[in-house]
Amino acid sequence: MRQEDTKSEFQARLLHPAAFENGQLWAFVILPQAASAKLPRRGRITVEGSINGQKFTALLEPDGQKSHWLTIDETLFKAAGTGFGELAQFEIMAAEPEPEPTVPADLAQALAASPEASATWEATTTIARLDWIHWITTAKQAKTRTKRIDDACDMLAAGKKRVCCFDPSGYFSKAFCAPKALDSSEI
Repeated sequence: MRQEDTKSEFQARLLHPAAFENGQLWAFVILPQAASAKLPRRGRITVEGSINGQKFTALLEPDGQKSHWLTIDETLFKAAGTGFGELAQFEIMAAEPEPEPTVPADLAQALAASPEASATWEATTTIARLDWIHWITTAKQAKTRTKRIDDACDMLAAGKKRVCCFDPSGYFSKAFCAPKALDSSEI
């Protein structure tokens, strides 16, 4: 698939999250199904794009409905010159190549402690590493995350390059969804 084939232009309403994390201002949009369908995968994927002409590179998250959602951080939100509940003009396309994901510190430490797991990790693709990280970071409890890191190292040490039994789109397991948005009357 050529990068140009993944390009979409659309308008979307900036949604106000029901809860701000760490007191940080942010907004989000849910991509139209048609825009998401042009992307090469339903799981996490990095896009290059613009909102009201302001360029950005961002990691889209799966919404569990065969689409994606996009976080708009405070800096981009302010630069776009629009507010919650307002329509913004978007242009997106898949980043080419997919950038190497940032490895969480706890996973990096576990990989460093296992030369066999580390060797397989280095031999996988960027997308496979993105899925491993996604599987680990989506654990809802600390003990589950720790178990997933241990399991990942065991599987990688055994030569397994892809995480098994993990639906990166969340569609079949309904594991992922977009954040809850405030009703427009609450803004």
